[in-house]
Amino acid sequence: MTAHKKTQTQLIHAPRKAPQYIETVQPPLFRASTIIFKSTSHLFDRHWTDAYDYSYGTHGTPTTFTLADNIAQIEGGTYCLLAPSGLSAINLVNSAVLNSGDEVWVADNIYGPNLEHLNNLQARYGIQVKIYNPIDAHSFQPTEKAKLIWLEAAGSVTLEFPDLKNLVKKAQQTNVLTALDNTWGAGLAFNAFDFSNKHLSVDITVHALTKYPSGGGDILMGSVVTRDQQLHHKLYRMHAIQGISVSGDDTAQIQRSLAHMSLRYDQQSKSAVTLLDWLQQQPHFSQVLHPSHADSAGHSFWSEICTTGKSAGLVSVIFKPEYDLAAIRKFCDSLSLFKLGFSWGGPISLAMLYDLKKMRSLENTHLQQGLLVRFCIGLEHPEDLIQDIQNALKQIE
Repeated sequence: MTAHKKTQTQLIHAPRKAPQYIETVQPPLFRASTIIFKSTSHLFDRHWTDAYDYSYGTHGTPTTFTLADNIAQIEGGTYCLLAPSGLSAINLVNSAVLNSGDEVWVADNIYGPNLEHLNNLQARYGIQVKIYNPIDAHSFQPTEKAKLIWLEAAGSVTLEFPDLKNLVKKAQQTNVLTALDNTWGAGLAFNAFDFSNKHLSVDITVHALTKYPSGGGDILMGSVVTRDQQLHHKLYRMHAIQGISVSGDDTAQIQRSLAHMSLRYDQQSKSAVTLLDWLQQQPHFSQVLHPSHADSAGHSFWSEICTTGKSAGLVSVIFKPEYDLAAIRKFCDSLSLFKLGFSWGGPISLAMLYDLKKMRSLENTHLQQGLLVRFCIGLEHPEDLIQDIQNALKQIE
């Protein structure tokens, strides 16, 4: 006869438990640090390289593995690791791949925090950081020390689409790992693991799930996707050593948003093109930057690779030199629907001011002189966004 348990014990070890066999639209949410093992055999007859190693919350739960599997499928990969932010995912790759004395190549338009992290590794551990021009594959000249090249398609802020085919071919010929920041394409604009008739593939994609997969401007998360199991295990080991983990609640929120990610991406992409057509007619700008624009650097590469015609919801403009910093700050402050903020992919449109002279190492003859404003298109109607920009431009005329 089982002894009657005290109330305090019953509150922890509930005597009744509802059966868990229903099917719902959204998968169940698992919140876990400790995971209970059914027996010592379940505890010891397992290995961290198992496909679904349920051993501790940092190693994964059904919630995190479900999202990881879906992200891998969207991007055309096989294996996926989740990280607390896009930058955390980038740092995971750098930490797992690079050793003292190694050479890493980065595009001149690289995501700024990635370059800052690599410069820190260079100062502390002797990593050698080299800069190349993303639209000129000849500028990528790896030595025998080269281990990694970072690619961005399209590039940060100035939105050049790189010569992805020739850069990847050259990296493969010299045994240099290729890592693509795939946040702009989101796995929707093109397949980074099969992007040509020669079935070219990058080795790693990093994706800031903060952007399009989240879609709400309220969750930070990143992913690292690969196809090669050995490379995945190398990344996974560093993932475990560094204690990288994500919240089950945040994971479930992004999983919920995946169902309409492509719809949002398409709408924001179309709205960006509508703004692009209007922005090109405005006399205030010396240059309008967008991969689908024939005059934008790398347009031919975008046309060849992004056969879907998709191009995300980002447009940048360079103001004519007669507009100084004070004028452009006034323009940004006069925007109403566009809010000043970093990131993109959320429902609210954003604007951000940049001084390219402080951001680039190489001479960029394809860019006009002047200050740049990047517009990140949200879900508002494009006609309202055009009116907002027009009203702000009137303030500086």
